[in-house]
Amino acid sequence: MKKTLILGLAVLGLVLAGCNNAAAPAAPAETASDSTAVAGSIVFFNIDKVMAGYDMANDLRSVLETKVSGIQSEVDRRGKKLEKDVNEFQQKIDKGLLTRSVAEVQGQKLQQQQQDYQQYAMRKQNEIAEEQQVTLNQIANAINEYVVKFNEEKHYALILTTSGEILPAPVVTGDPMLDITDELLQGLNDEYIKTKAAEKAEK
Repeated sequence: MKKTLILGLAVLGLVLAGCNNAAAPAAPAETASDSTAVAGSIVFFNIDKVMAGYDMANDLRSVLETKVSGIQSEVDRRGKKLEKDVNEFQQKIDKGLLTRSVAEVQGQKLQQQQQDYQQYAMRKQNEIAEEQQVTLNQIANAINEYVVKFNEEKHYALILTTSGEILPAPVVTGDPMLDITDELLQGLNDEYIKTKAAEKAEK
């Protein structure tokens, strides 16, 4: 039972750690400036830097972390209660405080509680995975919509995303003038500020 409890909490911990890693700030960015790439150019942006510096992404990840923390606390609370009940039952058995028939009934009841707990922990793990996927979809959708809008003005032939620091892919290296990361990130954050202001005004 302890192994099951530890495994369940470990999975939840990994998800939370993944959220924390995803939200880790990147190295301080230089002041954003417009790229000098002309219409028809093939440009690129670093998605890791955008994800780390995008205010909407950080806000959504913060909400997700709070949800994960709450779920983890409840799973842990239920697991500890079940472990306590099992220990108390075993102590009564060891001291001969229960008849065989009573022990069998209580033992079956504890087994059912353990099964219920395992199912509950699994549901919560799935819930976290779903919440995480929805959050990622919301961020990706917002970035995609802005890039489309952004390119309606810039008219670039192709916009690529690159990821990584040591050996970024698919763009390993390129003319810095074609890197639109800072400009794109500035635009995303400006757009997010406007959206939040509009939502606040409607309330």
